[in-house]
Amino acid sequence: MRLDRSAMPVARSNHGRNRRRHLPRILFWFAALFAAATLETATLHAQTSQTSCSGLSGIDPVLDAGIAAKKLPGAVVVIGHGGKVLFHRAYGMRSLTPAREPMTEDTVFDVASLTKVLITAPAVLQLYEIGLLHLDDPVARYLPAFGSNGKSRITIRQLLTHTSGLAADLPLEDPWSGKQEALRRAYASAPVSAPGSEFRYSDINYIVLAALVEKLSSLSLDAYAERYILQPLGLRETRFLPPPDWQARIAPTQREAAGTEERSLVNDPTARRMGGVAGNAGLFSTASDISAYAQSLLDRLQGRPSRFPLLPSTLKLMITPVRIESRGRTTLHGLGWDIDSVYSSPRGRLFPVGSFGHTGYTGTSLWIDPASDTYVVLLANAVYPNGHTDLREVRSDVATCAAAAVAALSPAKRVLAGIDVLEKDHFAELAELAARHGGRLRLGLLTNPTGVDALGRRTPEVLAREAAAQVPGLELKMLFSPEHGINGELDREGIASSTDPATGLPVISLYGATDAQRRPSLETLRQLDGVVIDLQDAGVRFYTYETLVRYFLEAASQTGTEIILLDRPNPLNGVLVQGPLSDPGRESYVNAMPIPERHGMTLGELARYFNGEGKLGAPLTVIPMSGWQREDWFDQTGLPWVNPSPNLRSVAAATLYPALGLIESTNISVGRGTGTPFAYVGAPWIETGGADLARYLNARSLPGVRFERVSFTPQPPYPFANQLCAGVRVLVTERDAVDMPELGLEIASALRHLYGSRYDLVKMDRLLVNRGVLNALVAGEDPRRIAAEWSRSLAAFEQARRPYLLYSEQPPQEDRRKLPKTLRRR
Repeated sequence: MRLDRSAMPVARSNHGRNRRRHLPRILFWFAALFAAATLETATLHAQTSQTSCSGLSGIDPVLDAGIAAKKLPGAVVVIGHGGKVLFHRAYGMRSLTPAREPMTEDTVFDVASLTKVLITAPAVLQLYEIGLLHLDDPVARYLPAFGSNGKSRITIRQLLTHTSGLAADLPLEDPWSGKQEALRRAYASAPVSAPGSEFRYSDINYIVLAALVEKLSSLSLDAYAERYILQPLGLRETRFLPPPDWQARIAPTQREAAGTEERSLVNDPTARRMGGVAGNAGLFSTASDISAYAQSLLDRLQGRPSRFPLLPSTLKLMITPVRIESRGRTTLHGLGWDIDSVYSSPRGRLFPVGSFGHTGYTGTSLWIDPASDTYVVLLANAVYPNGHTDLREVRSDVATCAAAAVAALSPAKRVLAGIDVLEKDHFAELAELAARHGGRLRLGLLTNPTGVDALGRRTPEVLAREAAAQVPGLELKMLFSPEHGINGELDREGIASSTDPATGLPVISLYGATDAQRRPSLETLRQLDGVVIDLQDAGVRFYTYETLVRYFLEAASQTGTEIILLDRPNPLNGVLVQGPLSDPGRESYVNAMPIPERHGMTLGELARYFNGEGKLGAPLTVIPMSGWQREDWFDQTGLPWVNPSPNLRSVAAATLYPALGLIESTNISVGRGTGTPFAYVGAPWIETGGADLARYLNARSLPGVRFERVSFTPQPPYPFANQLCAGVRVLVTERDAVDMPELGLEIASALRHLYGSRYDLVKMDRLLVNRGVLNALVAGEDPRRIAAEWSRSLAAFEQARRPYLLYSEQPPQEDRRKLPKTLRRR
C-alpha cells in the first residue's frame, strides 16, 4: 500500500522543538573523573552531582521514575562496550490506547533528528570522499537557487555544523505541502544571523543537504540511504516510510482527536509535509539497528573490522570539534554530531568532551564515546500521548550510569597533573617551602585557564583557599598572566593588567608591547617568596609560554625567589624530537634557547633544561605528573582539553601547529579566523581554487598526511579578513608518521615553487630561526634533503636533554611492542 502523501494530515507545528533548553553544561573537566574509574572517582562524583549512579543497576530506577512522572510512556535502552552489548532492555508501555501494549525490545521508533547524523551527514561525507564536493565550497556552487537572499557564501561545512545562520525551520503557518515547495522556501530563506558567526540549530540546513545529496547522486534520499548506508551496514529495520507490516511494532508519536494513534507517519511537521523523506527527519528504526550502527562506527574508529561506509580519516574529520563562540557560550560541534552544546544532555556527567551524539525531538538519543569504546542508545516516544516532554535529566542519568558501569569494567588511563599531585600530597612541598621561610610563604602564580585540577577548580582558587587552609602562613598575593591574558581569550598585543574577579587578586600582565613588559620585574619578585607556574604548553619552541618560564628563571636567579612548576603533558608526546635547532645568539620571545622546534619535553623538563644548560641556577622545584609516559599524546592521558590559547582548540590543531605555525609568519593564512584554525593553508592569491597546490603536495607522497583543496574566508582580526582564500586543508591520517617541521617546509617549498615571488618565503625566518635551513629553502633545495641534514644534529640535543628528563624514556616492554613503527625506531 502506498501512502497518499497529498492527503497527509498537517500536524500543528513543533516549531519550538529546536529551541528546547537543556541543563546547564556540566564542566567538562569531569572527563578526568571518568578516566580514573576508581573508588576515588565515584567519591568525587558523589560530591559534585545530585544524582549518582552505581552502574547498570541504576538504569531501572531512572526509567521507572521517568515513566512515573509521565515524561515518557516507555523506552528501549541499549548500551554497548568493547564490541559487545552490555545492556538491552525495554521499559513501560509502547501504547496506552485502545489497548495497553508493553514496550518491547524490537519496537520501531520515529527517530526524528537522528536522521541528520545517521543518514544525511554521512551521505554528504561519502560524496566528499569520492570528490563530488568539497566541504568549504559554497552550497550555491551545486544548488544555484540556494544562493539568493544573502546565502551565496554559505558553505556545506556551515550547514553541517549549524553555523549557516539559517532559521530553525521553514515557516509552517500556511498549509503548503510537497518537497519542491519545501525546497523553494528553503532556497528563498534569508539568514537570521551572519553565516559563520554563531551556532543556530536549523532543520533547514539538513533539508538543503539532502537536496545536495539527491542532486549529486541522482537518487532520492531514501534510495541513496538504502543503497549506500543501510545495506552495507546490514540494517534491515531502518528506513524512511515504514511498510505496513511494521505498523504493529511502531511506537505511536501522537494521539489523534478521535482516539486513534499515529504510528507510521513521521512526527516532524516539515518532514511530513515533504512526504516523509527529508534530511532533517523521517527515519524509523529499532534500538538494535541503531546499536549495530554505533558499533560499526566505533569499530571503524578503533581500527577493528567494520562495514561502516566511511573511511577512518573521514569519520575522524566528522567528529573533530569545531569551536563556535556565540551568545555568551562556547559550543563544540562536529560535522553533524553534537559534542558540547545546549543539546548535550545524553553525554551525562561522566563521558568526556570528545564523545559525541545527537538527540531526536520524539525522545530518541544516541551517544558514542570512543575513549571508552562505548555507546548509549535511548529510544522513547516521549511526544506521546500529550506532546513533547523534557527528557534531559533522564538522558543524562542513563548515560551517567552507563559511564560508571563501563569505568568499573575497564579502568582507563589516568594522568594526574602537577596540581593534582600537589593536592594529593596535601601541599607538602609548599609546607616545606613555608618552613624554610620562617613559617611565612608569599606566593605569586603564573597561570591561565589551563590551570585547573581534576575537579575543574582553578589553580588560583585552590591555592588561595585550600592550600592556604592547610599550610599556615601561605598567602597568594598576586597572579601573573602570559600571552592571551588570564582568561586565555585575547589574541592581541598590549594586554593590560587587571583584577581577577574570582579571587580579587591583582593580575600582572606579562604581554605588554615591549620586551620589558613581557618579563617579571625584579622588584615584584622580591616581594614574593615563591612563584607557582601552572600552564599547559604546546610542545613547540616558538610557543611563548616556554620563553616566559625562562624569563621567570632568569629573574629568580637574581632575587632568590623559589619557582615551583606544576607539570603538565607535552600534548605532542615526549618521544618525537623534530626540526632544526634554532641559531645560537638569536634568542627572542619565540626562541628561548637553541633547541629543536619540537623538543619532546614537558614544560617542567624544559624549565630544568633552561636552568641547567643556561647556567641560571634559579631555585626550581618541579612537581611532576603521575602516570604520564613519554609516548602519550594528550588525548591518551584522560585529561580534558582546555584551550591553551584561543586558536589551539583541539589536539588536532595542536598536532598540526608545529607545521602550520612555522609558516604563519609568511603572507598566508593558516585558518585563524575560521572554525578550524591550524587546519588550512591559503591566500587570496592562490590560483585554481587550491587544486594545483593540493595536487603538488599529494604528489610528494608525504607519510601520514594528505591534502584537499579548500576555500575559506577568515574573520577579523586575522590575516586576509573577509577575503576569500583558496588553498588546502591538511588532513593527518597517521600522526606518528609525520615529521611536522618538515611538513611546514614542504608546504612553504610548494608555495614558492607554484607561485614564485607572490609567496614571501623569507618571512618564515621569524619562527624558523635557522638561516642555514632558510637559505637552502630559498635556493630551491628539496625539503627532504634539508630535513635529513638537520636530523643528524638532533642526536646531540637528545643526549644533552637526558639529565633533565623526569619521565622514563622507555615505556614498559609489553607496551613498546604496541607503539607505531615510527616510535619503535626511536
